[in-house]
Amino acid sequence: MSADMGVIICISIKTCAQIDTVGGYGTGVSGELQTGEGSAASAGSADEAGGVDAIDPGAGRASGENFPVALRMLPARYRKHLMAVYSFARTTDDIGDRAPPDRRLGLLGELEADVRRLYARDAGGGAVESAGDDGSAVGLEGPPRSRVVSALGPAVAECGIPMQPFLDLIQANRQDQVVTRYPTFEDLVGYCRLSANPVGRIVLYVFGSFSEDRAELSDSVCTALQLAEHWQDVAEDLRAGRIYLPVEDLDRYGCTEQDLAQASASAPVRALLTFEVARARGMLDAGAPLIGMLRGAARAAVAGYVAGGRAALAAIAAADYDVLRVTPLPSKRRTAGELALAYARGR
Repeated sequence: MSADMGVIICISIKTCAQIDTVGGYGTGVSGELQTGEGSAASAGSADEAGGVDAIDPGAGRASGENFPVALRMLPARYRKHLMAVYSFARTTDDIGDRAPPDRRLGLLGELEADVRRLYARDAGGGAVESAGDDGSAVGLEGPPRSRVVSALGPAVAECGIPMQPFLDLIQANRQDQVVTRYPTFEDLVGYCRLSANPVGRIVLYVFGSFSEDRAELSDSVCTALQLAEHWQDVAEDLRAGRIYLPVEDLDRYGCTEQDLAQASASAPVRALLTFEVARARGMLDAGAPLIGMLRGAARAAVAGYVAGGRAALAAIAAADYDVLRVTPLPSKRRTAGELALAYARGR
């Protein structure tokens, strides 16, 4: 592999530790590469601009993520498609987390309607209606109205990506508006099926490598990456009013929500995180043989995802599982080393 193989890493959409940016740029909502200097719009400006395009994921934000999205060594068509997917996923997530609370469901409804317009157009369909979040009919005639969805057009057309993964990502953010606690681990895994697994499936389609067997392994990797993000961000999520640690696990280890609000983790909280990290690592390792089923660019990209997850979990362990004092982030060197090993071993 090239020594300057930079990666922008992003599978769980929110997290990731970078190894390098792809030339220091990202993809804005217009779907075109741009520098971070042009990304002044904030999620809070949605009221003024009045639409999905007001939610700017920020071209430079991809470089602050954790898990590989676009490797510099990849052919340009792959980088373009992956960055368009990143921009959509990032925008969806920012609507759910950063838009004015009273506008989030409406904006997510606009985004879904636009995705349906994209697929209706590509299918050669005429005017269609879809129910909005308030139950009203939303017209789907014409091309997509937002730049972020329009930018998905080439990837959808060239790679045959189905619509459902994009709808699932939107639904995950709807769920975030109404669900703030998860009673069981299975409940949390169900959320990951919407919030993380669709991205991995989209990536397989981008590389022309999708099969049901590979998708099953990809789901295991993606769920593990989502869990790694949640375990890194326990304090940040609590400030947003959300706890992803399953209630059954909190109870088993004698932890309370008040314990999670402290400046540093108590012994019971560290014991709980030790358990959760081990479980996430097991899921990541279970899906890692996907790497060995792929070749070339696809193999490198998926090795990057697995490497990012392993490095993130190792960073939590290195912090003695105290995720409250500071967010544990992996070093570039550790992530690069994990990537090389995963690529060479095929798992």
